[in-house]
Amino acid sequence: MIAVGAVLLFPATAVQAAVACGSGNFDAWLADFKADAASKGISKAAIDSGLAGVTLDQSVINRDHSQKVFSQTFEEFSGRMIPPRLTRGSNMLKQYGSVLSRIEQTYGVPGEVLVAIWGLETDFGVNIGKFPTIRALATLAYDCRRAEEFRGELMDALRIVERGDLTPQEMRGAWAGEIGQTQFMPSSWVKYAVDFDGNGRRDLMHNAPDVLASTANYLKGYGWQRGKDWEPGSPNFPVLQQWNKSEVYARTIASFATQLARAP
Repeated sequence: MIAVGAVLLFPATAVQAAVACGSGNFDAWLADFKADAASKGISKAAIDSGLAGVTLDQSVINRDHSQKVFSQTFEEFSGRMIPPRLTRGSNMLKQYGSVLSRIEQTYGVPGEVLVAIWGLETDFGVNIGKFPTIRALATLAYDCRRAEEFRGELMDALRIVERGDLTPQEMRGAWAGEIGQTQFMPSSWVKYAVDFDGNGRRDLMHNAPDVLASTANYLKGYGWQRGKDWEPGSPNFPVLQQWNKSEVYARTIASFATQLARAP
């Protein structure tokens, strides 16, 4: 009995070490994570609703471990991604013209750049992903490949629930935890999401003004310079590389935005 009592007296960090990532017991790890979330000030209601019934998703681990290195050239990738989206992108620029104008006044980011990102990420909100975000993040936090990174993202997903932006059921997206129409990680949502239409929620799942303004706020947060160019070699191209570390992807955003700016 003394040994058991001694374990209970250990600080939280020692208990965490006892239920490490990949320990073979996901439920024990999850119980430990819940205690850690509570210790960081996340409400019991958010923890209970967010993590109720969460189980390991082996398909997420399989996808994470089998990722291929991005190997397409700029010509291949941009040639596949931009042409089928140009007409719709031009239409979106017109449809949301007044909103995009107000966003540029506020954050300094032109609408063409925001619409290009929107189109490349989710086909303008059509394909946001179907993976339950909290389950995916819990799985990746439990798996040892990038445990600390995803542990932080899972905490932020619970903070999104706590402040009422989304319910856990609404939170669905890509297998690696990206959510919303421009695929924010939860940490970026917590830091950069804005309620641009003033309805009381930061809704990057369904609300285009919030989506576009939040994306602009993200780029501004990484140093976007108002009125400057975005093509490679220009002051704003490194900011696009903060959006996506792949130079091919960043160049494709820049090219798409430039083509939108020249479209009739």
